[in-house]
Parts: sequence; C-alpha cells; structure tokens
Amino acid sequence: MGEKAKVCIIGSGNWGSAIARIVGENAKKYDEFETIVNMWVYEEMIDGQKLTEIINTTHENVKYLKGYKLPENVVAVPDVVEAAKGATILVFVLPHQFVPGICKKLKGTIERGTYGISLIKGLMNSEGQAGIELISKYINRELDIPVSVLMGANLAPEVAAGNFCETTIGCIDKIQGPALKSLFQSDSFRVVVVNDSTAVELCGALKNIVAVGAGIVDGLGLGDNTKAAVIRLGLMEMMSFAKKFYDGIQTETFLESCGVADLVTTCYGGRNRRVAEAFVKTGKSIEELEKELLNGQKLQGPQTAHEVHVMLKDKGIENSFPLLTAVYRICYEDKPANQLISCLHDHPEHMDIKDFRNLVCTSEPTSHL
Repeated sequence: MGEKAKVCIIGSGNWGSAIARIVGENAKKYDEFETIVNMWVYEEMIDGQKLTEIINTTHENVKYLKGYKLPENVVAVPDVVEAAKGATILVFVLPHQFVPGICKKLKGTIERGTYGISLIKGLMNSEGQAGIELISKYINRELDIPVSVLMGANLAPEVAAGNFCETTIGCIDKIQGPALKSLFQSDSFRVVVVNDSTAVELCGALKNIVAVGAGIVDGLGLGDNTKAAVIRLGLMEMMSFAKKFYDGIQTETFLESCGVADLVTTCYGGRNRRVAEAFVKTGKSIEELEKELLNGQKLQGPQTAHEVHVMLKDKGIENSFPLLTAVYRICYEDKPANQLISCLHDHPEHMDIKDFRNLVCTSEPTSHL
C-alpha cells in the first residue's frame, strides 16, 4: 500500500462545513486517507472567542453551520499555508472572489504530487477569453496542480442534515477519480464521476445566473409556469454558452446532477433565488441584501452574470443569450425587473432536439465510475 493521502479543506463556510462532515467521516473510515483533516478557517471573533477555537472545542461551526457537529478529526486552522502543509488532496470550497488571494499565499508551498478539487461555483476574472477563466484552470495555473471539480444539487443545509442527494465529479484522471469518489461518497451523498470536467464546472457557475432569473420571477409574483420557462430556457442558454466558448462539451453532462438537477434545486431553494426575490420586492441593492440575508456568505449569481456578459459582449452575441443578458442588465444597469419576461417571447432555440435523441442511442456514457 502506498502512502496515505492527507486531505485539507480550504474554506469553512456553509457549504465547506457541510462537506467537511462527509470528508471527515470518510477519512476515518478508509485506510487510504490520513485520519486528521485540516480545515482552513477565516478567523473571526464570535462573542469574544476565536471561531477556530470554538470549532476545535465544540466541533461546531456556530457561524455558518449552526446545529451540526463536525467530526472530531476535522481540525480548524486559521493559517491557510499551515493548514495545507503536507496535504496531497486540496479541497477548495470558498467564495470565488477569494481564490486569487488564497492561491497567492499557497504558491510555492504545495508538495509534489498534490492534486485539488474545486467545489466553487463561479468564474474568474483573469487573462484569456475576454478576461474570464474557469476556477479550476486558474488554480491549476497558479499552483501547478491538477484540479478536478465537484458540482451538483447540493444545498448545504440538506447535505448537512444527511438528506439523500447526488453530486457530479468531473475528473479526467482515472486514478484520482476513484480516490475522490471514496473521499466524498456516503450513504446519503451519491457521487457519479464523469470525464467532462469543463461542462460540470460551467453548470455550477451558470445555474446561479438562471437562479437569479427565477428569483426575479418570484419577486414579480408570476408563478411556477413562468419560472419553469425560465429554467428551461436558462438550461438551453447554459448548454449553448458552454458549446460556444469551450471545446469537447458533452450534452449528456447536463443531465447529470451538476446540470438539470442543480439548476432546478437552485431555482427553488438557493440563496441566489432568495436574494433576487428580495431585490425585486424591496428595491434594495444586491450588496445591501447580501449583508442582510446571507450572514457573511457571498452571492455568486450577479457577479457571474457580469463575468459572462464580458464574454458575450466581446463576441457581440448578447442578443443570442437574452436570459443571461437580461439578468445582467437588471442587476447592473437598473433595467426594470419585468424586462426578464419580455426576453422570453420569441426566445431563440439554442440546441437541436436531435442532440437529446442521440442520447438514447449512446453506448459510451461519460461516467467511468
């Protein structure tokens, strides 16, 4: 047997703490992992006590996942370099706005043979493609490690509660794939590994924009029929965007948990939907509502809409993506919320139905686990 993998979780918010419950238990359960799992925690003071001290004594993240115990082998560490020291698997699960700063600190400290997995749903402002880059590619470039992705219909409180759900890991390495599946899968958290990591990651980013659209529908009080139209047309735009800007996209990936399942879940239960509804009803800014409603968490949908708009504008194709464009304009250009509805009429179809028919005859699924 080779050396055991040492796992470090980089991030400790709502989602990071929820996934730490699974990762910590699996690290104890399987011999392929070292038992202790370091979790980098951004240090905050809670009622006069450091958050890391609270986590390490009570085994509960009282700020971001109150009411759920973390395994005792999950150790909160306030310094990210110290947390990642000696780790061979890095689990990135923090708001995408903070990724550059974390990578800057970690650069040059990562051991040879280390690989990562990103659970971050968003896109990066970076060089190339009109200033946009996949987060996994950014981490790969900055830290010189291979990076897979995990995306799915995984609302953090439900994962923490142990409610059954599925998730999708995008990984092209057939050795790392099984190890990552062992690290994350549990009786209530079903993992499917596919090799189309780009589409998996894009689903996780783009669905947040559509969820803002769904929240706008809720804010306008237009009901489930209109929301269903937004979800369907949003899915079509997601697929078209992915195929327009990235090579090797496989249609069937959008039928995995990272695709249609995550889209539906987020459009009914996610924070982007909730804040967008309040945005329409209250007239307050996104920034105000983020502070009021999210307890320190960050909203991904509006910022991702801005980043996507940069790409669409650079190609002069905003009108080919009316839903994504409308969400951007409502959030950033003070356009009236009902502009979202006007974009639904005569919406261009982005994908030939034959692509779906071909799935029935597919003999080589993307899943290799």
